[in-house]
Amino acid sequence: MDFNFLNKKDPQNKGKKGKKESKFSGSILGALLIFMLITAVYLAVSGTNQKTVPQISISDLAQNVSDGTVKNIMVEGEDLTISYTNGDIKSSKKETESSLSQTLFNYGVKPDALGKTVITIKDPNSFGYWMANILPFALPILFIIIFFWYLSRQVKGAGMQAFTFGQSKARITDPNDKNNKVTFKDVAGCREAKEELKEIVDFLKSPKKFLDIGARIPKGVILTGAPGTGKTLLARAVAGEAGVPFFHLSGSEFVEMFVGVGASRVRDLFKMAKKSAPAIIFIDEIDAIGRTRGGGFGGGNDEREQTLNQILVEMDGFEPNDKVIVMAATNRPDVLDPALIRPGRFDRKVILDLPDRADREEILKIHALKKPLAEDINLKLVAERTPGFSGADLYSLMNEGAILAARENRKKVFQFDLIRAIEKVMLGPERKSHLLSKKEKEITAYHEAGHALVASVLPNADPVHKVSIIARGNAGGYTLKLPLEERRLQSKKEFIDDIAMSLGGYVAEKMIFGDITTGPSSDLQVATNLARAMVTRWGMSDLIGPVALVDNGGHPGFAEIEKEYSETVSTKVDAEVSRIMNDGIKSAEKVLTEHKKALDAIAQKLIEVETLEQEEYEKIIIAHGIVPKKLEIEKVV
Repeated sequence: MDFNFLNKKDPQNKGKKGKKESKFSGSILGALLIFMLITAVYLAVSGTNQKTVPQISISDLAQNVSDGTVKNIMVEGEDLTISYTNGDIKSSKKETESSLSQTLFNYGVKPDALGKTVITIKDPNSFGYWMANILPFALPILFIIIFFWYLSRQVKGAGMQAFTFGQSKARITDPNDKNNKVTFKDVAGCREAKEELKEIVDFLKSPKKFLDIGARIPKGVILTGAPGTGKTLLARAVAGEAGVPFFHLSGSEFVEMFVGVGASRVRDLFKMAKKSAPAIIFIDEIDAIGRTRGGGFGGGNDEREQTLNQILVEMDGFEPNDKVIVMAATNRPDVLDPALIRPGRFDRKVILDLPDRADREEILKIHALKKPLAEDINLKLVAERTPGFSGADLYSLMNEGAILAARENRKKVFQFDLIRAIEKVMLGPERKSHLLSKKEKEITAYHEAGHALVASVLPNADPVHKVSIIARGNAGGYTLKLPLEERRLQSKKEFIDDIAMSLGGYVAEKMIFGDITTGPSSDLQVATNLARAMVTRWGMSDLIGPVALVDNGGHPGFAEIEKEYSETVSTKVDAEVSRIMNDGIKSAEKVLTEHKKALDAIAQKLIEVETLEQEEYEKIIIAHGIVPKKLEIEKVV
């Protein structure tokens, strides 16, 4: 277990905690200062009013009324506000039980003197009266309530969120949400996968016909395939077809720093799904928590294993009539725990392959629906030129084509936009600022001409569609070759010719200029990896024999895991890889030597125009006696 990782986490959390504490302390200090300021203002105003309005006794008031110096008396309950003829204002209090007139009469004020004084009685039951009496007491209480409410909001983010750690963070797609609803019509290709998943849809819609015959629908369905093949989209389509709620979250969202949180979230997720049954739970990238326990994967994280154990328990606890289907997606099924994919849990595996030519055309049509296409658009041709593209790559292709059209202020997407987009998705954007010197341009031209010519002459190499010396991505130039038809298997002869084609640029540089540059570095890497795979994975070596020395779980593109073998075998493997590479160099040298004039012609044309499309390129090689692959096949037919 990597303890340094935990040690790095703690200082960061402490730093965050320190910032929160500092902010919280500052909020308390600010609130106290405001409270003290309001209190000071209130006391100052109250004190001022008491000093400016002196209070007199009722007997003095009676004497002043008798003297005729009182102009007006305002009565508010037992409070009296007295206005004098000289402008003074004083206050007094009377008895509550008797009226002011009776009180003054009792103090010897004659009716004539009393009649000269204006007495105004203010209703003590009025709103203003009560507000004036209540506010001095209510305002401080109200402020204290607001003060504590403010403090509670400050601590909510730090303390109160602890109660939500164990709750599921699943995003729920409502079946009635038409904007986010996905059906099988929105998913092109994947014909076999959709047929498998239609059973899930039927069960969610009408489980009775399955249960009546004693059949039990699989509790879990795991979708596997290369990245971008549409696993998540297909899971959403199942929920859309069945019209049930869709609970979607990633495997990494279960695991937190605190032990037990992941298991709690699993329980909460399944509880929510059972309440909404029939429903679908979809866990994306389940390999984040579903790796083999005790195998050293993930550093032996107890939290991850507890989360996995809880998922296993929840899936085992389903009753036959629990209409909740668990779906998961991963591109690493080889690392999943055996208990997770055994019958009774994820017991149905649906494999999504890369789309073939017909499927690619259907996918392109879906992605082209909202794009204004020009009359010259040929999606079939685009599909033919994109072997190995996933659904995500095709989406990116159509999007890049639309971006190119918009960048040039056009209202429609044309065919050449999509052709340029293919190269952009495959190799990256053009580096127009990457200007080559005259010498570098010549070297690059001969390098790419060497690739193209070897591919055109060798019988098992794919035909060339385009040659360019314009830099794209990390490549100074490129040769685009595509197969004539879709294929799932490749032969040893095809691999050998591919290696020779990859080394064509290396051989051309050495032959023409008598020196080697850094240009062929990526070509050498590709050729070496292919040669080593032939020896160690596919048993295509007569010396080593049909033995697999490495394992990639049966999934191309994944990291290879070396099996244990002796130093003697390792030496033989290295010798075989070196032999295959040398044979490829000899094969490329033979082609380029025999067709030296064609090599010069292709290179000179590239220096002149920088890019050769298939038609122009084939004219050059036909002029030098080389028959293109397509024409050879037509002659045989």
